Amino acid sequence: MTPERLALTRIVAYALPAIPLAALTLPLYVLVPTFYTETLGLSLASVGFALLLVRIFDAVNDPLIGWAADRFRPRFGRRRALFAISLPLTAISAFMLFWPPVDATVLWLAVWGLMLSLGYTSAMIPFAAWGAELATDYHGRSRITAWREGLILVGTLIAIALPFTIGFDQADGVHGLAVLGLTILIGLPLFGALAVSLTPEPIEHSRVRVDLKSGLSHLVRNRPFVRLIVAFFLNGLANGIPATLFLYFVSARLGLPDARGPLLFFYFLCAIAGVPLAAWVARKVGKHRAWCYGMLAACVAFAPAPLLPEGSLIAFAVICALTGVLLGFDLTLPPAIQADVIDVDTAASGEQRSGTYFAAWSLATKLSLAGGVGVVFPALAAFGFDPAESNATGEGLTALAVAYAWVPIAAKLASIAIMWNFPLDEETQRSLRQRIESA
Repeated sequence: MTPERLALTRIVAYALPAIPLAALTLPLYVLVPTFYTETLGLSLASVGFALLLVRIFDAVNDPLIGWAADRFRPRFGRRRALFAISLPLTAISAFMLFWPPVDATVLWLAVWGLMLSLGYTSAMIPFAAWGAELATDYHGRSRITAWREGLILVGTLIAIALPFTIGFDQADGVHGLAVLGLTILIGLPLFGALAVSLTPEPIEHSRVRVDLKSGLSHLVRNRPFVRLIVAFFLNGLANGIPATLFLYFVSARLGLPDARGPLLFFYFLCAIAGVPLAAWVARKVGKHRAWCYGMLAACVAFAPAPLLPEGSLIAFAVICALTGVLLGFDLTLPPAIQADVIDVDTAASGEQRSGTYFAAWSLATKLSLAGGVGVVFPALAAFGFDPAESNATGEGLTALAVAYAWVPIAAKLASIAIMWNFPLDEETQRSLRQRIESA
């Protein structure tokens, strides 16, 4: 089904669950580590280990859920059914993780983190595959991902506004993170029901069933996919490290703890402007080249961050504005390119296996974020940085600044090198769709 045949109201209905799904994503990687270490008093290393354990669990359930998303074919629809089933577990787990008891231990974090991982993966893989299959043309896919990623940013802003407006520096009572958990508990099933009832199941173009061995062989031989996922992993690492360290950098390195919430909100607010800009640039130069330009500009904008002196509110706000706009490129363009890469497999294998591909995509995302938590936190601890110390100085702050900005820049440059001459453009993708739909 092409975007022209799909009413805008249905595209919006499809994208609505992105709001509560995003509202739980950013806190999991940015606010939860801060809350469990600074407010609940758990050690940085133990929280990092617990979150790394969650990511390892993701490495197991991602491919299993991706396989199920392609094989599960109830009459209600293979994308819509699995998505709907996942919502209660996701909503309840987010609520429990965001509103822990005051004496919560690392075990509480690990258990509910694992449950949230299972529910979130079971929702996101069919949700992403659903969106990829709703459009079949090169730029139509950018349109759908732009709506979804734009609403993801709306959810992200909610995830920032509620905790920081209400406050989450006290573990008892109804703090800001608890209110966010309650919002997700209500909003995710509600918006999910709207999406399921108003958005059609995509047309499936499978001609055959591919067994596991052949399917893996097709995936490995899909060279555009391999290039894309390596570049996506590196760029995900480049985005995940500063996301994890943002609150620490603003508070400890810049000495602006009261500005953490407003700056984070401003960053993602600027990203909303980047979404339509990314779609516009992609129409001019192609999706992969537009993404490369966005990453390169982000490197230039981010480079001065470690050199800022303490108290540099305005200068850092400018960096947040520029990199925020460029985040729109990272959010909008790679998923649209991923949909094109799946066409390569569908044309070669004869089976439309979007679930399998988005499972690999999800795994790459989570592994990159795991690097941000499971590797960077212990490394900072080794250099003497402790977020519990209000007057951290010297080597620890230097390590924090370098890890926050310059390590991510190196990863982005590697991603650009991989994607610069990417082989899938609009003409190639149109040819692939003709092969698939005429078979």
